[in-house]
Amino acid sequence: MPDEQMAGAGSAPVPPGGVPGTPPAPPAAPAAPRPLDPIDRSIIRLLQADGRASIRSVAEQVHVSRANAYARINRLIDDGVIRGFAARVNHERAGQGASAYITLKIVQNSWRTVREKLRELPGAAHIALVSGDFDVLLLVHTPDNRTLRELVLTRLQSIPEVLSTRTLLVFEETDLLDSTPDRPANPTISED
Repeated sequence: MPDEQMAGAGSAPVPPGGVPGTPPAPPAAPAAPRPLDPIDRSIIRLLQADGRASIRSVAEQVHVSRANAYARINRLIDDGVIRGFAARVNHERAGQGASAYITLKIVQNSWRTVREKLRELPGAAHIALVSGDFDVLLLVHTPDNRTLRELVLTRLQSIPEVLSTRTLLVFEETDLLDSTPDRPANPTISED
């Protein structure tokens, strides 16, 4: 019979592994991050450069067994060091030819509200709460300057918590991950 039913009618449910009538224990604090060794850092660099790299390829490049590479990658994922795998996109070729960094000054203590509204913006790629002369740095990619202007003048400036914005157009950008010296500029898909 489940613990909740054993507590009896009208009494508080029993928390898993707890005593009837007592509140559940607060959640445990997150464990301190494990230190990364040079092999872990090498694996991270390799996967940042090519998230589709095979376990065999990673193992060979960091000089460990496939089982060791597999275990390390899984541990890095489980520990939250690696949050996921994504494609790096050439925004211009994907029809997003206008990019800009937009700085925002916002009402004090409105970060969480503003962040949620910025997440909904089409083309929003990166949002950061920062220190300095402004509060938020936002990176956006849009099809063209007209769409960018509409996003800034209509969407951003209509958010009540946004006090002011400043738009910095991106004329050219270089993805430093594409500049890895031991990796070809145009990666191929690995079959192993």
